[in-house]
Amino acid sequence: GAGHAACGTWRDHIEPALRPLHEDERRHAAGLMRINHVGEVCAQALYTSQALGARLFSGNEVLAAHMEAAGREEQDHLAWSRARLQALNSRPSLLNPLWYAGAFGIGLLASRLGERASLGFVVETERQVEHHLNSHMDRLPAGDQSSRAIVAQMRDDEVQHADAAERAGGVPLPKPVQGLMRLAAKVMTTVSHRI
Repeated sequence: GAGHAACGTWRDHIEPALRPLHEDERRHAAGLMRINHVGEVCAQALYTSQALGARLFSGNEVLAAHMEAAGREEQDHLAWSRARLQALNSRPSLLNPLWYAGAFGIGLLASRLGERASLGFVVETERQVEHHLNSHMDRLPAGDQSSRAIVAQMRDDEVQHADAAERAGGVPLPKPVQGLMRLAAKVMTTVSHRI
């Protein structure tokens, strides 16, 4: 995305691993990065569907453009997490088409609830992703500097996306909706860690 042009890619500023990862560390790191990749697949679906919804339901071209810009920035994360999976000799989730379809439907539904609710959905999604990424920073092997650099940059970007959606008028979602989103995320992360 535009935000990364000045500083290059994560590859330009990571330190090499302090030592090669043990096999169990490699598998664990790959599982976490697979979860992160799934999250970025879902982000593409959410932003695409909410841009479509903004045009279909409210004719709001400004909101649609905002969603598309955020989606373009998330494409960096998609590429980074996929490249890291390859470097860890692993693969993306086999269920990515299912994750994408589900997230697309949820995003379209959120946009149907109105612009402020749609932006509120982005805020809540990004805050939950930020929480997940923070937990991954604690759980990644200490020697896996490459994965840590990617996750740290992704987290910083998600914070900016949440703040931007809040400034644009996003309203807090009802607590039951937040809880359902957390439950759905738990299912996704548990399954995609392995499959």
